[in-house]
Amino acid sequence: MKWSQTLIPTLKEDPTEAEITSHKLMIRSGMIRKLLSGAYSYLPLGTRVLNKVVGIIREEMDRAGAIEVYLPALQPLELLEASGRIDVFGQDLIRFEDRHGRTLALGPTHEEVVTHLVRNEISSYRQLPITLYQIQMKFRDEVRPRFGVLRSKEFLMKDAYSFEINEAGLDKSYKAMYNAYCRIFDRCGLKYIPVEADTGAMGGDVSHEFMVPSEVGEDLLARCKGCDYSVNMEKAEPAPLPAVQDVQQVIRSVPTPKVTTIGQVSEFLKIEPNKLVKTLIYKVGGEPVAVLVRGDHEVNEIRLAKVLGQDGISLADEETITNVTGAPMGFTGPVGLNIKIIADQAVSVVKNCVTGANKADTHLVNVNPGRDFKINRVENLRYVVEGDTCPKCGEELVISRGIEVGHVFKLGTKYSKALDAKFLDSDGVLKPMLMGCYGIGVNRIIAALIECSHDKDGIIWSPELAPYQVLVLPLNVKDKWCLDAALRIHDELEGAGVETLLDDRDQRPGIKFKDADLIGIPYRVVVGKKYQDVGQVEVQFRGGGEALFVTLDRIVPEIKKLFGS
Repeated sequence: MKWSQTLIPTLKEDPTEAEITSHKLMIRSGMIRKLLSGAYSYLPLGTRVLNKVVGIIREEMDRAGAIEVYLPALQPLELLEASGRIDVFGQDLIRFEDRHGRTLALGPTHEEVVTHLVRNEISSYRQLPITLYQIQMKFRDEVRPRFGVLRSKEFLMKDAYSFEINEAGLDKSYKAMYNAYCRIFDRCGLKYIPVEADTGAMGGDVSHEFMVPSEVGEDLLARCKGCDYSVNMEKAEPAPLPAVQDVQQVIRSVPTPKVTTIGQVSEFLKIEPNKLVKTLIYKVGGEPVAVLVRGDHEVNEIRLAKVLGQDGISLADEETITNVTGAPMGFTGPVGLNIKIIADQAVSVVKNCVTGANKADTHLVNVNPGRDFKINRVENLRYVVEGDTCPKCGEELVISRGIEVGHVFKLGTKYSKALDAKFLDSDGVLKPMLMGCYGIGVNRIIAALIECSHDKDGIIWSPELAPYQVLVLPLNVKDKWCLDAALRIHDELEGAGVETLLDDRDQRPGIKFKDADLIGIPYRVVVGKKYQDVGQVEVQFRGGGEALFVTLDRIVPEIKKLFGS
């Protein structure tokens, strides 16, 4: 392909709206252009990379035994109502009425649609197991699209769904998809970490995320320094903290006028936040419940909801808090509360802590669990923090950020029961199918690779994802000998099956080299004065390293050798 015959509108400066490196470089290299907030057009370079990712995914899904389908983007709202996920998606769901007055949604995901399909087409154990997959656009009305294609309103996903007759079959399919994901991300050149994860809105019991470590990642993960414990922060739990050995002191109240926050109380009483206990009032099934965590910890509401066996929980309003405690917000404490109290494990071992006094402008000091208030239930309810230790081996946990590029779930019967997807087993008994769900963010793979593989000059592509494998760069296309040699190299490489881009623009060498670094093609063949003098062209490597000097008759075999073929 000749540069002059395609569309590669590179930019010298970073776009003002781009916050992170991948967003900046995808725009500057001419891969994408913004249409509106959260929606991007893919230009030729971007489309080639996108197709490379799709090709790798399709090959590995087929290799794993999955069967490709293509499902509608339009979904009737009744399916989401049947699964109970309308409220889960909330305002993220893009919905509208068609001309017949029927309410439809643009598919945020396809669990309901594929379950509906399988319910109507499969009825016997003899037709199972089966795994279906598709590569399709998804739509979510993100409240704040950002980071380019990492968080957008429409995005390309590969989603696969397995249907099984028993747990053993689900285990087998889950493992097959997990291994296929590892092969996909390896081939894409990603450095990734599989971590245990919460199932969230998808439901089910078991899931793993595939995370690419990155400071711009929106997900937090906890990893152990001493073992293989790697967990999403929503799933992570620390090893139990030991009991504090201090002698219990006499409880007393202290005036704390207009001092309501942890920071304010710590400063006012000259104590560390870990000596305070926060008492949060939640509404659970319409009833108030007190949840206790240390002042330096935060409640993990996803874990709390599971502990309470509730899909949705929420903090109580100010009126409820006043009715329960007799005090305004900011002065709630566990002493004297006449409601159920659930405490994080770290609270159960504190001594002589500070709590609200359930009285305006007052706190209690030297409060001790058991002596001064009763805990009805102790659980791990908090997010892990730096300094916590691993529940498996006791070594230190490290908290870092990552970009989620894939997620696998064991859904169980959540959707098959809701949508009546059943099969007759070998004994003639009607049973719900067991399901697994396996998703990959196609656009996210591209952005994640760029975040981890770039320098000050531009992108450094992995060979498998690069839009072209070789860039032929004649320094002066006005010199016939230079352009003719470049054309010959281009045509011979193309003929040998090497994806090649020829920069045939009449531009200064400096501009061409800048653009070459920016778009990041792995190998660059430079045709310059050395070819005129001694008949050699220079092969440069985008990732660094010593250049090669090659004669024209050796260019194809040398380039093929670089690709290991």
